[in-house]
Amino acid sequence: MKFYPQERVALFIDGANLYSAARSLGFEIDYRRLLEHFRRESNLIRAFYYTALVEDADYSPLRPLIDWLDYNGYTMVTKPAKEYTDASGRRRFKSNMDIELAIDMMDLAPHINHAVLFSGDGDFRRLVEAVQRRGVRVSVVATTRSNPPMVADELRRQADTFVELQDLMPKIMREGAAREAVQSQRAAGVNATLRVGPGTSTPAGAYDDEDDIDTANPRGYQR
Repeated sequence: MKFYPQERVALFIDGANLYSAARSLGFEIDYRRLLEHFRRESNLIRAFYYTALVEDADYSPLRPLIDWLDYNGYTMVTKPAKEYTDASGRRRFKSNMDIELAIDMMDLAPHINHAVLFSGDGDFRRLVEAVQRRGVRVSVVATTRSNPPMVADELRRQADTFVELQDLMPKIMREGAAREAVQSQRAAGVNATLRVGPGTSTPAGAYDDEDDIDTANPRGYQR
């Protein structure tokens, strides 16, 4: 990913999508290193992180990450997750932060030169096109190296630059985890899907529906 001198850059991170993509590649993101990388390589003015929370839960495993990001340079955008019951009667939650991300990117478009979107969701293609018409370059960070790929083809084609998440891995993963991630990928291959509705499963990033909340704790931060 190339940044030009004095180019004003903003990051837009679809939290659930990025977490699923990183997990499919067998590594955990260190959000401190991610922010430091883009601050070092570009004139970064804002980094948005979008996620939904289960408001009525006694404890959300995402809360430590959300709090850490909020205090360490990220602009947090959250909202309550929607509850539903799946085909087997289990209580589940789903979220969709597309509108919030789209509004923020459109609002910021007059003030930036380059938007970096961390998501493979095809719903964002029209947003990318609209922002490009306002003179903003858009890079999409996702992965084609999972099985199946976790980026919609139409989004990848629309982007000015597509950045393979696995290529960023050495710069943004938790330190000390690189060897384990490489060994894991070689041993087991890369294969991941994301559940998006009662009894259904589709490639993450290649669908047009809400994301299920993954209550596993993404340990990509440092205290």
